Amino acid sequence: MNESKPQSMSSFWMPFTNNRDFKANPRLLVSAEGMYYKDVDGNAILDGTAGLWCVPCGHAQPRIVAAVSEMVGQLDFAPTFQMGHPAAFDLAEQLMEYTGHKFGHVFYTNSGSEAVDTALKMALAYHKARGEGGRTRLIGRERGYHGVGFGGLSVGGIGPNRKSFGPLLPGVDHLPHTHNLLKNAFSRGEPDFGVELADELERIVALHDPSTIAAVIIEPVSGSTGVLVPPKGYLKRLREICTRHGILLIFDEVITGFGRLTTPFAVDYFDVEPDMMTTAKGLTNGVVPMGAVFSKKFIHDAFMEAPPGIELFHGYTYSGHPLACAASIATLEVFKEQGVLENAKAIQPYWEDAVHALRGLPHVIDIRTIGMVAGIELEPIAGKPGARAYSAFKKAFADGILIRTTGDIIALSPPLILEKKHIDELFGKLADVLRNLD
Repeated sequence: MNESKPQSMSSFWMPFTNNRDFKANPRLLVSAEGMYYKDVDGNAILDGTAGLWCVPCGHAQPRIVAAVSEMVGQLDFAPTFQMGHPAAFDLAEQLMEYTGHKFGHVFYTNSGSEAVDTALKMALAYHKARGEGGRTRLIGRERGYHGVGFGGLSVGGIGPNRKSFGPLLPGVDHLPHTHNLLKNAFSRGEPDFGVELADELERIVALHDPSTIAAVIIEPVSGSTGVLVPPKGYLKRLREICTRHGILLIFDEVITGFGRLTTPFAVDYFDVEPDMMTTAKGLTNGVVPMGAVFSKKFIHDAFMEAPPGIELFHGYTYSGHPLACAASIATLEVFKEQGVLENAKAIQPYWEDAVHALRGLPHVIDIRTIGMVAGIELEPIAGKPGARAYSAFKKAFADGILIRTTGDIIALSPPLILEKKHIDELFGKLADVLRNLD
């Protein structure tokens, strides 16, 4: 692989990037192994974000690399329209087991964005199949992130993601977010204040009539807007309201799935079962793009009562791609055989203490932790929202650590194989960055 700087960077239009700033001072990664990237200058970069929330088992994991290498030589591609390949079915059975058989079926996509749009379409089609075609409304939440498809943008609640793309889907409403800096600052785990915010769903139901609402979709923990942790009892109350009114509840677990909270899924951490769950990222350890929608059996079975033929007119060319299936099967094996979740649970208290030790450093106005996730909120520079955290991101990279920022919030979510020495390095360097930040 080419590990030298590219001759030109003008042709690649980079996603979610300040392209002009990046290309003036690029940060180029050329290899990765375990907990570290290596940049184009040969510097080691400690990965504090698991890539983009998606590498729980660490980089270049030998078993996953071997599985993908073997599969590409055996079956490089096979369609799953009206045919299939064994790995897709084997993986589905293993995923059902990994969820503790809380769900009955899995539908493959290629990303979290596709998984969200798939789940929304399933919700609409499910109600129509049951003779309740009037249930067309979708409810998201402010500060929610559900990918970049038109469905995900519509139910999402991040202003900059939405403002350039017109009116989006009709008939969408939003719950308020749960972040309260005054009452819940510096919380560990679920904050105490805000369970009553779930009752806003009752207001929305009364406004629109429950017979018009198909589904509610939320992230159990909002990741991309800065680690917004649900208040105690909040998710259970949402579940109760949805059940009472016949509304499907969808958990977007693209970030929280596959160990991020030290449990297989947020479903397990919070002991709340949705009707559908979207996943991606850690599903394949980030090695091959893949997403998936998990659904309860009753949703799937409603489609199987239709006349013979195609039950759901939806899917993707690469749904259940052989390489993705191989990567995911190997990822599940690594989780089980190498005790990835067990390591995350054991080291989580040390991680949490290290994060909260940053309290009192310049500009830090809040710290939020849950599982192996942390949000560190910084005081914004007047008139320059996001500038302070972005400066921290660039300084951190120059000092050999990779962090992620959203607005003026630093979000951390390392590979789950980390050791205490990695935590010490990450927060030692981050503390220095914060002490020297304008």
